[in-house]
Order: sequence, then structure tokens, then C-alpha cells
Amino acid sequence: MTAHVNGNCIGCGLCPNLCPDVFSMTDEGVAAARDEFSPEYGPQVQEAAESCPVSAIEIGE
Repeated sequence: MTAHVNGNCIGCGLCPNLCPDVFSMTDEGVAAARDEFSPEYGPQVQEAAESCPVSAIEIGE
């Protein structure tokens, strides 16, 4: 599975709090995602995407 944080990110920090194994904050103060992640993190990544206040998380296969 893949995850991407698009340019809508406002740097609220919600996604790395929900799933720190996939998401992190950059030096620029916005979130970034590991390009690929294990399916075991799928539910956490999905929760982060659904909780993102600006819909900045994109999930792919």
C-alpha cells in the first residue's frame, strides 16, 4: 500500500500522532508519509486520512 501527503497539508500533526510508523513531520512543518507501508498499518493510515481536516492524505494500493 502507498500513502502520500499532498500540498493541502497545514501541519496540524494529527497523522503522525495516529500513525507514527508511516507519517512524520518535516523541517518545513508539514507532514510526510513513507511511500510504501505494510498492510498492517492500513487501518491507522485510513483513520489518519479520514481525520485529516484538509483531506491531504491520499492512499493507494
